[in-house]
Amino acid sequence: MRDEELLKQLTADRRALHRIPETDASLPETAAYLRRRLAVLPCAVFSPWESAVCAWFDFGKSETVAFRSDMDALPVCERSGLPFASTHEGRMHACGHDGHMAMLLSLADFVAAQQALPRNVLLIFEPAEETTGGAEPICKTGILEQYRVSRIFGLHLWPELPKDAVATRPGGMMARSAQLCVEITGKSVHLAHWREGADALWAAALFLQRVYALAEREQTCLLRFGCCTSGTVNNAVSDRSRLEGSLRCFSDGQFDRLFGGMERIARDVAAETGCALHVGRSDGYRAVTNDAALLDAVRPAVPELREAPATYITEDFSAYQRRVPGVFFLLGTGGEALHSPQFTFDESVLLTGAALLRRLAVLGDAV
Repeated sequence: MRDEELLKQLTADRRALHRIPETDASLPETAAYLRRRLAVLPCAVFSPWESAVCAWFDFGKSETVAFRSDMDALPVCERSGLPFASTHEGRMHACGHDGHMAMLLSLADFVAAQQALPRNVLLIFEPAEETTGGAEPICKTGILEQYRVSRIFGLHLWPELPKDAVATRPGGMMARSAQLCVEITGKSVHLAHWREGADALWAAALFLQRVYALAEREQTCLLRFGCCTSGTVNNAVSDRSRLEGSLRCFSDGQFDRLFGGMERIARDVAAETGCALHVGRSDGYRAVTNDAALLDAVRPAVPELREAPATYITEDFSAYQRRVPGVFFLLGTGGEALHSPQFTFDESVLLTGAALLRRLAVLGDAV
């Protein structure tokens, strides 16, 4: 297929999907569109988890290469001014997932036209990436094992890179994350008798100061709090404080070390102030960690590949990488920031992404 025809199909898919953004794991229109496109191709189409759509191309090989695209949109009111803007008020494909799906559909068309490939091909269209994460429940269905997946690739449009630039890096590239919540319980008394109370506001200040000092001694981590609430009136000792923040870093070891440090600080502050401190966290997404051996095997097929900077932005593609070797790529758009109500991109960049996916599908080396 010529580039002009390929871009026409990529654009048609992207725009059709852009008009029908849906959020979280409830994506009936999006899933129906993908199923219609895939139904005419020589593949098995199935859903391993709610709204997820998978396509299996069997070339009779013992191993399979998988490709993943996210499907869900964001609860954002679109202000792009595009003629194909969202028809669903309050929802928008502001993170490029419409483009991701269009590129994976293009790969499906390419694979369908092949008589033979080095590996079978499994395409995974994943819901809920922006919310609870669809990757982990999809993996728990066992499809990676069932379809003998030995490697997996993912791709994300990336405004911080120049248009058409393709980048990745070995090892940790996108951070592990967890939301933090610190609950502090003290004893309220009149300020005139403050020594008889247990000051939860003071405890919060001590905890915050020491945790920030802990983070400053580390490298390549993000440990900050963005919300603090405490007390009810100006003339009484606060009996309750709440801190909310985020911990992000690139290895499980560093994550555990920092969270353990916060728990030790909490115990020390409790002993000094007479308050009770509880440090809680969400599970979050693990770090996107690219397999170095697989990346080395890929490099000859992608000579234009750049070194991507590590970022504290998170991605649940990490769930697949914890089970099979995987590499996640960034594709530069050089335009409006992700999650912006004005987000869009030059659609010709989809040609670059589609070409990358085709090269990865025909890669015949062993890792």
